[in-house]
Amino acid sequence: MSHAGEIAALLTSACWSLNSVCFTLAGRRVGSASVNLLRLLMAWAVLVLVHWLLYGSAFPWGAGGARLGWLGVSGLIGFAAGDAVLFEAFVLIGARLAMLLMTLSPLFSAILAWAFLGQTLGLAKVAAMALTLGGIAWVVWDGGERETHPQLWRGILLGVGGALGQSVGLIFSQFGLAGGFPPISANLIRVTAGTVALLLSFGATGRLEGALSGLRDGRATAFIGLGAVTGPVLGVVLSLVAIARTSMGVAATLMSLSPVLLLPISHLAFKEKVGTHAILGTLLALAGAAALFFV
Repeated sequence: MSHAGEIAALLTSACWSLNSVCFTLAGRRVGSASVNLLRLLMAWAVLVLVHWLLYGSAFPWGAGGARLGWLGVSGLIGFAAGDAVLFEAFVLIGARLAMLLMTLSPLFSAILAWAFLGQTLGLAKVAAMALTLGGIAWVVWDGGERETHPQLWRGILLGVGGALGQSVGLIFSQFGLAGGFPPISANLIRVTAGTVALLLSFGATGRLEGALSGLRDGRATAFIGLGAVTGPVLGVVLSLVAIARTSMGVAATLMSLSPVLLLPISHLAFKEKVGTHAILGTLLALAGAAALFFV
C-alpha cells in the first residue's frame, strides 16, 4: 500500500484522541499519577499477551543488545520523561497551551530526521506540513484568548520539552526498527522500559501504593483500560508503523492531528463550545493533512 505510513499516522491520531478522553475522565476520579502508571501496567500486560500469541514468546529476547538499547531509551524518553514534563505543563499552563506547544513536535522530528537519518523533505511537503501545523495551532489556540499563568515561562519550557521528548523518542525508535523489526515487539520493549522506570520512580518516592490504589475505582479502571489499549498499545504500534513506512516529518505531522479530531469529541463528552474559529482551523489542518498524500 503506497500510503500505509500516512494512514497509520492518521489512525494513530484517532487512537490518541480517544485515549486522551479516557485518561481525562479517569484522571478526574483517581488523579493523573495513578492514570500514568496504571495505563502502562495494563498496556504492558496486553502487549505481553499479544506478543506471546503472535511470536510464541512473552518478550523479544532475541532483539539484540543494540536494538534493546535504542528502543529502551526511546521508551524512557517517550513514556517516562516526555510524559512527565508534558503532564506538568498541563498543570502549569493548561491543556490548550500545552497542546499548542506539542505541535512543535513535527518540526523537531523533521529537523532530527534530517540531521541523523538523512531524510529529506521537498518544498511542497514542507508547505503542507506548515499548513497542517498552522491549522492545528489555530484550533488549539482558540482565538488567541490569553489567560494569566503565574509560572507561564516554566510551563512553556516544559511544554517544549514534551514536544522535543516525543520527537527524540521517535528518532530512537527509528533506529530500533531498522531491519524490519516488528513494531509490536518494539513497542513491548519501549513500554517495558517506561513501566520499569515509573515503578522505580514511584517506589523510591513512596507514591507506589497510592498510585496503585486507583484500581479500587471500577469506572476509572475501565477508562484506563480502554485508554491503555487505544494509546500505549494500538496507538503506539501504529505510530511505529507510520515512522517505518513514511518520512519522520510527514508521520509526526499527521500524528499531531489529535487536537483537531478532539473537537467533536470534546463537544459531545465535555460539552465544550466549538465555534466558527475552531471549525475554520480544523478545515485548514485537514487540508494540509490531505495535501501530504499527494505532494
